[in-house]
Amino acid sequence: MSSQYSKDQTKYRMKKKILLLILLFTTVAIQLQSQDKSEWENLSNGKDFKGWKQLNGKAKYELQNGEIVGTTVANEPNSFMVTEKDYDDFILELEFKVPEGMNSGIQFRSQSKPEYMNGRVHGYQFEIDPSDRAWTGGIYEEARRNWLYPLEFNPTGKKAFKQGEWNSIRLECIGSSIRTFVNGIATAHIIDDMTLSGFIALQVHGIGKDDEPGKQIRWRNVRIQTKNLKPSAPNDIFVMNFIPNNLSESEQRLGYSLLWDGKSTSGWRGAYKETFPAKGWEIKDGTISLQKSDGAESENGGDIVTQKEYGAFDLQFEFKLTEGANSGLKYFVTESEGNKGSAIGLEYQVLDDAKHPDAKQGVVGNRTIASLYDLIPSIKESRGQHKIGEWNYGRVIVYPDNRVEHWLNGYKVVDYNRGSLIYQALVARSKYAKYENFGMAEKGRILLQDHGDNVSFRSLKIREL
Repeated sequence: MSSQYSKDQTKYRMKKKILLLILLFTTVAIQLQSQDKSEWENLSNGKDFKGWKQLNGKAKYELQNGEIVGTTVANEPNSFMVTEKDYDDFILELEFKVPEGMNSGIQFRSQSKPEYMNGRVHGYQFEIDPSDRAWTGGIYEEARRNWLYPLEFNPTGKKAFKQGEWNSIRLECIGSSIRTFVNGIATAHIIDDMTLSGFIALQVHGIGKDDEPGKQIRWRNVRIQTKNLKPSAPNDIFVMNFIPNNLSESEQRLGYSLLWDGKSTSGWRGAYKETFPAKGWEIKDGTISLQKSDGAESENGGDIVTQKEYGAFDLQFEFKLTEGANSGLKYFVTESEGNKGSAIGLEYQVLDDAKHPDAKQGVVGNRTIASLYDLIPSIKESRGQHKIGEWNYGRVIVYPDNRVEHWLNGYKVVDYNRGSLIYQALVARSKYAKYENFGMAEKGRILLQDHGDNVSFRSLKIREL
């Protein structure tokens, strides 16, 4: 009897524990569900545009079966249905459906001020692009810096958009980190602190007087979360960082490091020298600048090189030109050719094409900005050309298989294979023909060129591949 009683008591206690655990899990689930519901706010009530207002163009906005429908109107500029409320940190989710040939977007952290272009809406835009370019989910900046994250940075993201179907988006703005997702696929990631607050807007792209009006884009289930924000799990897509000399946590996780620390000469020295040049270069306000001189090439401060050598790598840098300036960033520099003049290496050309005569020399433009100097001309993209005095974003990728790319302001402008027959033929007809195995070193230094002109650099960072 005593043994049976003990067994019954044990079973009773086990059942009680199981019931308590079930009750606990149920309570937590209900709380989480309740919390999730309370944290999301619908931005559209499905009945009217309370809390919204229309700016700039006169495209037609209406509500149909709970959907927001935007219709193009002939000879009107970009139109925006904007929230009356501004948002700083948030997660936005919605669905959209767009016909072929109709470009659109979703503004966020955007503004409209009378003193800026007479109230034109400006700021970040989640791109909706059903064209063959397939940049839906990229980040554009309306009426300011243009493309910040074209999907050439993330080719996988181009496959996320589904033509003719409802597409879901997720936009995460938390501090300086901005991430976009289309149908659950990561499409863009930038780090930027230019504007940390602003309204959200649904764009109907402007059309000209000769374009056919009446195309419609639809949005539904527009909701936002502003509290207890939980970002999506980290991923491996490229991160574009616009904060000078900053290395974000995401970039560090991907393996990037600063090539220049933004404040000292650490990690650099003069070409053919043991120390950093005593004159010619100035470090100030987070930039390293070559001062204007009357001397010949490399006869003022002289070129500077990294103390470390690199093989395959992904190198990013920003540069700013003054009028008529000439400089360059070289890679696979070995300093083996002697110490007279500029050190030899493969060169990403840094040049004012309009005012410097070197742009018209060479062959078919192979000495213009972002070209592989004297070998391969860069492809020119109008939106990739920044004005003199503005910062440009450069990138050089050298893959382990010797494929090399030059990028300028988000566009790939040069693509070649180091050591290929075409490469060898180009070298043979260039100024580098006299150098044996030119550009074919297994490793070399990164170089910033002294060409006697005032040029500035910053945000140099590298990832070894």
